[in-house]
Amino acid sequence: MGAAVRQPWPQADVLGHRARMTPDATALVVVEPELRLTFAELDARAERCARLWTETLGLEKGDRVGILAHNRVEYLEAFFAAGKTGIVLVTLGTRLTTPELEHVVGDCGPKALMVDCALALTASPLRDRIEHWIDLDGQPAAGEHAVDYRVATAALDGAPEWRATPCDGEDVYCLLYTSGTTGKPKGVMIPHRQVIWNGFVTACGWQLRSDDVTPIFTPLYHAGGLFAFMVPMVMAGGTVVLHGGFDAAEVWRTFELEGCTVALGVPTIWKLLLEAPEIEEVDLSRVRWLISGGAPLPAYVVEAYQRRGIPFKQGFGMTEAGVNCFAMTVEDSVRKPGSIGRPLMFTEARLVDDDGADVRDDEVGELWLRGPHVCLGYWNNEGATADAFAPGGWLRTGDQARRDADGFFYVAGRRKDMLISGGVNVYPAEIEAVLVRHPGVEDSAVVGVPDSRWGEAGIAFVVRRAGGDGTEEVDANALAAFLGEHLARYKIPKDFRFVDALPRTPYGKVVKGQLRDAYVEEHREGAADDG
Repeated sequence: MGAAVRQPWPQADVLGHRARMTPDATALVVVEPELRLTFAELDARAERCARLWTETLGLEKGDRVGILAHNRVEYLEAFFAAGKTGIVLVTLGTRLTTPELEHVVGDCGPKALMVDCALALTASPLRDRIEHWIDLDGQPAAGEHAVDYRVATAALDGAPEWRATPCDGEDVYCLLYTSGTTGKPKGVMIPHRQVIWNGFVTACGWQLRSDDVTPIFTPLYHAGGLFAFMVPMVMAGGTVVLHGGFDAAEVWRTFELEGCTVALGVPTIWKLLLEAPEIEEVDLSRVRWLISGGAPLPAYVVEAYQRRGIPFKQGFGMTEAGVNCFAMTVEDSVRKPGSIGRPLMFTEARLVDDDGADVRDDEVGELWLRGPHVCLGYWNNEGATADAFAPGGWLRTGDQARRDADGFFYVAGRRKDMLISGGVNVYPAEIEAVLVRHPGVEDSAVVGVPDSRWGEAGIAFVVRRAGGDGTEEVDANALAAFLGEHLARYKIPKDFRFVDALPRTPYGKVVKGQLRDAYVEEHREGAADDG
């Protein structure tokens, strides 16, 4: 018998492979400015971006290129160019302040920065730290040494045959910085392997098809925008409809005009779409199902869509684990309300206690994940990487969950959000899910604060639902009584604070640390005044 030959992991030139298979199929529809591209056309644009990096600017495999831009076709060109060159794309949040951008740039040291003109003012203090400033809009204000992206890539049209730079599956494809709701943002190293596996298992597990059409209105700098549907849809050969941002009326028009079949959103977006008047008249006959992720989803939102005959699922994922980790059928989404489904193919999932021992069915434990879709760790941060991974390669997600006897998982909330009141574990997500079922509540968040008697106590921040029907606004007593009908007494918050809105990250997660700090500071000042 001859010696076995080990086959290397392929690089994640996902678009290049799809363009080779179905070059003339529609890959992308940009809503504004209107643009339609086949897979071959989009791939050619990504190749010109790759040539700009490597031939014009002299960048090499492993160099970093940052991109600070809203959703636009050039974002996809840059993303897929990274898969062809081994150059690491660093996606920068469009809501970051200049100091926050300076932290990221200082951490990863990009040699080039691609900038949307709408964000150039915020980024301008970085000019002296960036070797190549690539202006995506050809604005004169960019300066004489800036590269005009459109002109530079157009000059490469019709150039001789170009070959991709060989990459290994473990080479870093992109750096996605965490939202930084606690501490400084960390750069998650996404390897080529992870891009491929996330796309593969999502396309298979969610049963995506070549005739599927999905709108993307979540930001592309986030893992959800890039990996929840965009890469898997390219894997399946379907069509992506790209919005510059979120506008409920525009999104519903897109559903009808483009015949959207599947869509991902965060709870806040699904609530806004539910409340938009356009939902009463839009034709949603081609929709196969909708899915929510990124934050806990109120049950009433699911029920509202299901009453319209639209299958609605919940998903679970995180940047470090490839965004998509669980799946369920449409039938199971009705049979198992509140569940995120079963682990996807090639995904191992454990629920463990504080000692790392597996818990039994229907007991809450920390969710650990392992599989080929998990990241490499954090850029320049060995300590954070060591903290995130347990022996054997298990990723500690920091999420609390339980598993039923049928193998379906249910998220209880973030481990760091859990509070211990009188020695008993209390999960804010459970309280929040009940609060938003009250007809007078629009939104809610529960945080734990120090308490001299119980150790920790829950504080509920509540956004009242807009009235107009003559009913009185809900108050703390009414909410406490309502919770008492559904939850044990020890879970009822000791205080209710009514606010106009909850602070959220761009992807819909409540910034609970901000709420907690404000409450603690307010009471500290009150105690000082009393003294």
